[in-house]
Order: sequence, then C-alpha cells, then structure tokens
Amino acid sequence: MASGFFAILDDIAALMDDVAITSKIATKKTAGILGDDLAVNAEKATGFLSSRELPVLWAITKGSLINKLIIVPIALLLNAFFPVAIKFILILGGFYLAYEGVEKIVEYLFHRQKKGHQVIEQAESNGQDAEKAKIQSAVTTDFILSVEIVIIALGTVLDKSLALQIATVSVVALLATVGVYGIVALIVRMDDAGHKLITYSNDKGMLSGIGHLLVKSLPVIIKLLAVVGTIALILVSGGIFVHNIDYLHHIAPDLPAVVKEFATGLLAGIVIVALTMIGKKIFATAKAH
Repeated sequence: MASGFFAILDDIAALMDDVAITSKIATKKTAGILGDDLAVNAEKATGFLSSRELPVLWAITKGSLINKLIIVPIALLLNAFFPVAIKFILILGGFYLAYEGVEKIVEYLFHRQKKGHQVIEQAESNGQDAEKAKIQSAVTTDFILSVEIVIIALGTVLDKSLALQIATVSVVALLATVGVYGIVALIVRMDDAGHKLITYSNDKGMLSGIGHLLVKSLPVIIKLLAVVGTIALILVSGGIFVHNIDYLHHIAPDLPAVVKEFATGLLAGIVIVALTMIGKKIFATAKAH
C-alpha cells in the first residue's frame, strides 16, 4: 500500500520535471510572440483616466484567462481529431491582426489626432461604452495571439504523452497571461510611482530625480509601445501567413524573414481594410435608400 503511494508520488515528481523542461523549451519558442503580446496589450491598456487603468487592465486580464481556458482544450482536441482546422483558425486570426495593424496606420495618417483634453472629454462623455469597446478589442486581439502561443507551445510536445501536452500548454498559457499583464500593470502605473517618489522625497535628491524620470518616461514609452504594437500586429500576421500558406512560404526565399513577414502582413491588412471600407460604403448607401 505504502509502496504504491510512493510510486504515485514518484510518477508525479517525474512528470513535474518533464513539465519544467518542456515548458522552458516552449516558452523560449514563444518568446517572440510573448514580446509582441506585451507590446500590443500595453498599448491597448493605456489611454484611460488614471483611476480606471487598473480596473480596465484587470478586466482585460480576466478576459485573457478566459481565452486561455477556451483555447487550450479546443487546441488539444483539434490536434487529436482535426489538426488541419488549426491552420485555418490561425490564418483567419492573421487576417484580423493584419486588419488591426493597418487600421491603426490609416487612422494615424488620415485622421486628425486629438489633443489630450479632447481624449479625456471624449472618455468622460462616452463613459462605460468606450471603455467596454476598448476592453473588447484588447480581449479579441489577446485571443488571437493566445491561439498562436498555445499552438506553438503544443508543437513542442507533439511527440510527448497527452498528460505532458496538457500540463506544458497549460503552464505556458498561464505564464503568458501573468507575465504579460504583470509587466503591463507596472508600465501603466509608472507615473503614479514617480509622483509618490517625488512627494516622499519633498522633490529633493535622488528619489525625486527617479520620480521625475518615471513621470517623463511614461508618455514616451506609451508612444513607443503604440508604434511597436502596430508593427507587432503586422509582423505576427505576416508570420502566420508565411508559415501556414505553402505558396507564400516559397516566395522570395532569399528575402529576410522579417521583411517578408512584414510585407505580407501589411499587404493583407491593406486588402482587408479596403474591403471593409467598401463594404461600409455599400451598406451606408443601401441603408440611405
């Protein structure tokens, strides 16, 4: 009886060791996507009033956890019974990411940028509706990036047992959410930390200097993340297309991967944005008549 119990404990310990090894490998392979995920979601979690930053971030984090709870079992089931579906899901997600990235570029190039007080007034007037819309957009983008993360993690353990597949993918999915949104939380609260340091030091000495640096750095970091996040959306989408569509994979083999993926994602985004604009105009014309 006792020997059987200890044998079970030994099996569990061996499984945990295997999970630690495979999770480390999977995390390394998903590091690029995790970096993109951080850039995209940090940009999406900013732009709110200070009092709403953490509640909004928590809402996005909960949405991300729900995404993982949906994606992990579906990915495992599809891999077991209908693996070809995973490729189509990734490609559809790629089109959405490409659309989001190019739409941001179009918005920046062709629409007047609002001043800071206008953004605050708009946020106050729209209230919860604007907040919910941005949270929904962030959760949707997180869903697609999470699919990519889970699929890559699963790909590293396809030759392992089902128990090890489940454990590894679950650990990577959890680490992705906790790690990404933990760092995002630190970023969005930089200015508050800076103000506290300035107040605590009576605006004197090294602590005050660090506080002023944090306050001044936040707008720069947010703008940088907005640019990096947009590029990340296009790159991830292009990577999905290049790696999952054989025809694209063999086009311009001598071209650097980053250039090829960005160009592919950009072109796909331009097409989807154009089709969306045409569709909206047709719908508006039909509605007017």
